Amino acid sequence: MARIDAKRDDLISLTQALIRIPTLNPPGDCYREICEFLDTRLKEHGFETELVRATGTPGDSDRYPRWNIVARREGAGAGDCVHFNSHTDVVEIGRGWTRDPFGGEIDGDLIYGRGACDMKGGLATSIIAAEAFIEVYPDFQGAIEISGTADEESGGYGGVAYLAEQGFFSPQRVQHVIIPEPLHKDRICLGHRGGWWAEIETFGEIAHGCMPFLGDCAVRHMGAVLERFETDLYPAMAARRTDMPVIPEGARQSTMNINSIHGGQPEQADDYTGLPSHCVPDSCRIVIDRRYLAEENHAQVSGEVEALLKDLAENRSNFRFAMRELNHVAPSMTDRTAPVVTTVGKSVQAVLGKAPDLVASPGTYDQKHIDRIGKLKNCIAYGPGILELAHKPDEYIGVQDMLDSAKVMAHTLAQLLLPREAPRT
Repeated sequence: MARIDAKRDDLISLTQALIRIPTLNPPGDCYREICEFLDTRLKEHGFETELVRATGTPGDSDRYPRWNIVARREGAGAGDCVHFNSHTDVVEIGRGWTRDPFGGEIDGDLIYGRGACDMKGGLATSIIAAEAFIEVYPDFQGAIEISGTADEESGGYGGVAYLAEQGFFSPQRVQHVIIPEPLHKDRICLGHRGGWWAEIETFGEIAHGCMPFLGDCAVRHMGAVLERFETDLYPAMAARRTDMPVIPEGARQSTMNINSIHGGQPEQADDYTGLPSHCVPDSCRIVIDRRYLAEENHAQVSGEVEALLKDLAENRSNFRFAMRELNHVAPSMTDRTAPVVTTVGKSVQAVLGKAPDLVASPGTYDQKHIDRIGKLKNCIAYGPGILELAHKPDEYIGVQDMLDSAKVMAHTLAQLLLPREAPRT
């Protein structure tokens, strides 16, 4: 614990350095740069590193290659492997910032920047925890791994999913996984709700805008879809509740976000000064982001949307549609009695003086791939930061929260990787 406190300035500077690498996703900027930064840092502390490109995964290209890093430090003898996995990508900046999104500015106890909370602060915390533990206990048993992975914000297929397919998360290689997502330092996250993403398109007929009666407006047809969502689907979802310990409270029900809507002519470049042409739109598309509960299933979730659209096709004149699934993730939950849950729970009690709350995340994260592809069930999310700050303007992470979480992580390593004295007889 004292060694971690002594690393406070190092923790701050490491977090700032990570924030200042603008790993925006999309499109996937600076993935190689942040992996090389981590490569240098971890090699200096005795880790063997491997940079892995997820060739051929969604988004991977020569311009935007999907790079990941996996670092491993072997102990003095046989034992379990504890793996800390953090994603290195961050979402778009968005509007409303009063700080430099990639400045890593510190103000009092808080470090600001895109990704500070989600989750470069967690990545820095796990590195400091591992380094402090190794310095104090160089003869630990087993192994410690730290990974920095791509594309979690867009599904994780160029990151953890690819690594799991390559065997990096097999139960033979790794026994305990901790993902330092910002679920609060006094909570252990057991899993997450499911997610179903789909694109819906309505069709019309192009015509001159001064004679719309000669065409068929696809945007109006989409308006009918949105109206049925409001009158039928949203009330039905609001009535469903889960026994999963999802936080915050609003996520204990089924939810759906309309991610985007596009109808008619494409938007022109910012430097275009002309006016739009006069056309009736013959296509309108929306992307929906449906989060569902363990008590629901994929067929039910997709089926109720499809049934609503088919009903419109039968009862609304000239209504034509297409629906395409973009992605699907089933809910994932680790058992409350799993070794990593009980061990981290003891460490939270030891460091913070209270038993942790066991929660589930409203959104998916990379546990889904470790669970379903890697077949490794002993996985949780635990890390510093306030969940509600993720993806918001003026995102920040608290230094004391990171120090406390680092102590929990290091205490966990001590429980799992230090030899135990034989009981006295």
